[in-house]
Amino acid sequence: MITKQRKYKFRKDRTRKRLFQNGLHLLRLQVHRSSKNIYAQIVDDVKGRTLVAASSLDKELKNKKLASGKNIATSRIVGELVAKRAVKAGIKKVCFDRGGRLYHGKIKALADSAREGGLQF
Repeated sequence: MITKQRKYKFRKDRTRKRLFQNGLHLLRLQVHRSSKNIYAQIVDDVKGRTLVAASSLDKELKNKKLASGKNIATSRIVGELVAKRAVKAGIKKVCFDRGGRLYHGKIKALADSAREGGLQF
């Protein structure tokens, strides 16, 4: 029987396989969405390090008086924040890793705002 968790794992593995099959070792913009918050980080898989990170729990976002970390407006702000930090660190080109999540709603809003902030993927 195919459960919801097995479908999620299948989508996650399929996305991850596409990221690494081209032979390019680009940095990866990894997005994780929980029921209450959204997290984004740029990871260098060769060195095994997180270079830039942003989430809806950051102190910079607490001052903006958002209703919660689980709406699309917050996802847009997190996308802008991770793009701003990446450009400041000299990162411009990344691969987008949505994990097993569908490219819709909060994930799409984060990706679009990261593109507007200067990241290319």
